Amino acid sequence: MQYYNNIVDTIGRTPLVKLNKITKDIPGLFLAKVEYFNPGNSIKDRIGIKMVLDAERDGTLKPGGTIIECTSGNTGMGLALASVVRGYKCIFTTTDKQSKQKLDILRALGAEVIVCPTNVEPDDPRSYYSVAKRLAKEIPNSVHMNQYDNLSNRAAHYETTGPEIWEQTDGKITHYITTIGTGGTVMGTAMYLKEKNPNIQVLGIDVYGSLLKKFHDTGELDEKEVYPYVTEGIGEDFVPANYDMSYIDHIEQVTDKDGALMARRLAREEGLFCGYSAGTVMQGLLQLKDRFDKDSVAVIILHDHGSRYVAKIYNDEWMRERGFLTNEPVTAKSIIERKKMRDLVVVTPTETVADAFGKMKELHITQLPVLENSNIVGSITEHSILKLLVEDPIHRNDEIGKVMSKPFPVVELTTSGNEISKLISKDNTAVLVRANSGQWHIITEFDLIEAMA
Repeated sequence: MQYYNNIVDTIGRTPLVKLNKITKDIPGLFLAKVEYFNPGNSIKDRIGIKMVLDAERDGTLKPGGTIIECTSGNTGMGLALASVVRGYKCIFTTTDKQSKQKLDILRALGAEVIVCPTNVEPDDPRSYYSVAKRLAKEIPNSVHMNQYDNLSNRAAHYETTGPEIWEQTDGKITHYITTIGTGGTVMGTAMYLKEKNPNIQVLGIDVYGSLLKKFHDTGELDEKEVYPYVTEGIGEDFVPANYDMSYIDHIEQVTDKDGALMARRLAREEGLFCGYSAGTVMQGLLQLKDRFDKDSVAVIILHDHGSRYVAKIYNDEWMRERGFLTNEPVTAKSIIERKKMRDLVVVTPTETVADAFGKMKELHITQLPVLENSNIVGSITEHSILKLLVEDPIHRNDEIGKVMSKPFPVVELTTSGNEISKLISKDNTAVLVRANSGQWHIITEFDLIEAMA
């Protein structure tokens, strides 16, 4: 029989997957190390079990103890898995910019999660670093894992990630590319690979708002480089002990917007449904395209799974709120997704003109489709109601079916904003769209203007 003794035994040995579309115009072979194949869906599973085992060996983690860590979510997941298997409690501090999905996953594994403000200094008592340190002092039989300064972090990658990449590429790797944060992934892997071949280029991808690039380039810790950013899990406002910048050949910075858009491209063009940092590292690769030639064999770390970001980078509304989809083509689908009120309000042929106007007044709308047996059979507008009442107020008691106008035109989800605008006029104030689920939606002139403004 073939089986594993427990879930942490499945960590590692993740596949290399060739990139085919996004890198098609860049010379060389580009291979993604897809780390969401780990049981906790991220590369941080590797350091979770390593830090726990090392803490057990040196006696800092004792039976029945509590693991405390500040985490953007993924390291917490790795530690939580190790804790479930080896019998520890977990308390994690995190920041308020992390996705709700990450926090829910940690709680599902029995961890306590404390959310701290993002935009404070690392030594501020409210920061997630400081809260973790304080809790480790206050709680008996607890240990602060401190992935930033815990050298077991980079040792995990020296012992697993580096050897896997070397073996999987048959030693032909020429470039190693990863985002940088705590330093473990970039440093441990780089140390192993450069032992094998000092000519391998290590390219670190940073985010604007982090001070790591300037520190690498100049040796200066410039706090002016630090400002808030929304990319999760990478970049730093200090330099963790895991770093030895001499192993990194170049650091490239990427914007929040470019990283988010590239993550969506990875899903749509390569079928790799990854997290925010994967988009960032891929965007960094494209910005460094002149560094590659036909003989290049580049390995790119894709850190975690996209399921943790469905309410963020894979949510059009979240993207629009941050101005990340400003160049998005306007279609019926994008207009519907933008609408605050998506449920279609209708009247039936047997309701009265007064009933229709009552709905318009209550909901501040100016037109209503007429629905009968799930079919759109007509329409009535504020303008047509006014015309009826001017003619004779008695019409307020007329049934809609006797006074309604023809139905609004129906368009496809893919219909462009330009085509929709041609259908909307003084005599026709809206169009209808039927979603794949069968649900009807309405697009008015105001909806169209709001989408295009």
